[in-house]
Amino acid sequence: MVPSPAAPPTGTPAGRGEPQAAPPPRRPSGPRPLYVGTYTSVEGGGTGIGLASYDPESGRITGSGTLTGVPDPSYLAVHPDGRTLYAVDEREEGGVTAVRLADRRVLGSRSTGGAGPCHLSVHPSGRWLLSANYGSGSVAVHPIDASGAPGERTALVTHSSPPPGPGQQGPHAHQFLTSPDGGHVLAVDLGTDTVYTYRLDQTKGTLAEAARARTRPGAGPRHLTFHPGGRYAYLANEVDDTVAVCAYEPGSGRLTIGEPQSTGSGGGTNYPAQILVTANGRYAFLANRGHNSLARYAVEDGGARLRLLGTVPVGGDFPRQIAFSPDGRLLFAANQRSGTVTVFRVDADNGELRPAGEPFASPVAVCALPL
Repeated sequence: MVPSPAAPPTGTPAGRGEPQAAPPPRRPSGPRPLYVGTYTSVEGGGTGIGLASYDPESGRITGSGTLTGVPDPSYLAVHPDGRTLYAVDEREEGGVTAVRLADRRVLGSRSTGGAGPCHLSVHPSGRWLLSANYGSGSVAVHPIDASGAPGERTALVTHSSPPPGPGQQGPHAHQFLTSPDGGHVLAVDLGTDTVYTYRLDQTKGTLAEAARARTRPGAGPRHLTFHPGGRYAYLANEVDDTVAVCAYEPGSGRLTIGEPQSTGSGGGTNYPAQILVTANGRYAFLANRGHNSLARYAVEDGGARLRLLGTVPVGGDFPRQIAFSPDGRLLFAANQRSGTVTVFRVDADNGELRPAGEPFASPVAVCALPL
C-alpha cells in the first residue's frame, strides 16, 4: 500500500494535442532535505520519520537522525508552501500528523475516522488534507489552518458499493488525490476495483460523488498519476499486475479506463506499486515490487498511449514508492524489504535511468520524500 502525488501539471492549449512544455525548473544548489517514511510498530522498523539530505548533483544521501513522536508514518506529503510535512499514522485507529519543518515541531494529529490510512495528499489550494483509509475503505478530508495544522475532519466517505472484487473482503481505499484542473478529487480503491471521482466543496470541505470508473474484476487498482496535459492518467493495478491508460474529462470528472498493459515483469509474482510521469509528459516510470524493477514507458499521442521500453533493476527489494526530486532530475525508490532508498538520474530527453550514489540504509523504508 502506498503511492504519491504526480508532478505539477502544465496547461494544454485549446485545439492542440500536446501540452505546452513546462519551464525548466531552477536547479537547486547544495544539499536538499529528504524525509523517509517507515513503520514503527513492526520488527526492525524505524522509530519515526527518517531525516536525511541529498546532493542534487550526485544523488548521494546523508542521514541526519529521526523525527520521533509520529507512529507508523508510512506515507508523507508536503504542503504547497513547503513549510509543513504531513504523515499518515497507519494504525487500526488511523490518523494524520502535521510537522512544522522550520523547527520540526509536531503541530498536531487528527483521526482519519478509519483504519490503516496509507496515503495522503494536500489540495493545491493548501487548505485541505486528503487521506485514504486502506483498512476500512474510506476517504477523509481535514481543513488545514494558517499554521499548517489539520483541523477537525469535515468529510468521511466509505466505499460501500460496488461489492468487493474477486478475493477481496471489503473496500480498500489506496490513494486520494486532486485532478490537475483542481475541480475534482479522485479516490482509488483496490478492494472495489473502482476509481471514485468527488467534487470537493472548497468552502465546507465536504464531498459529493461525481463519477465512478471500474477496472476489470480483480485488477486491484492502487495508484493513479495524471499526464501533465490533464486529459489522460495512468493507473497501476496491484493485483493483476497491469497498468492502464485512462481518459479524463475535466468538466465532469469522468475517468474512462483503457485496456490492461504489461508492467514488464515477465509474468512472475509482481505487485506494481506506483507510476510517475515526467514533467515534460514524455516518459513514465512504474515501481515493480516482486520483480524489483522500474519499468520505463514512452508516453505517446499526447498522453493517450504508453509504450513499454523495458525495465531497470531498482537496486533494492520491494520498491513500495517512488518520487521525483522537485527539479525532476532524480528519482528516489523506497525499498521496503531491503530497508534502502535507491536513487536514479532521470534523462528527460530519452527516458533513461542511471543509478546515482549508493543505496541509503533506512529501516523498513516505505516512502521517500525529496524536497
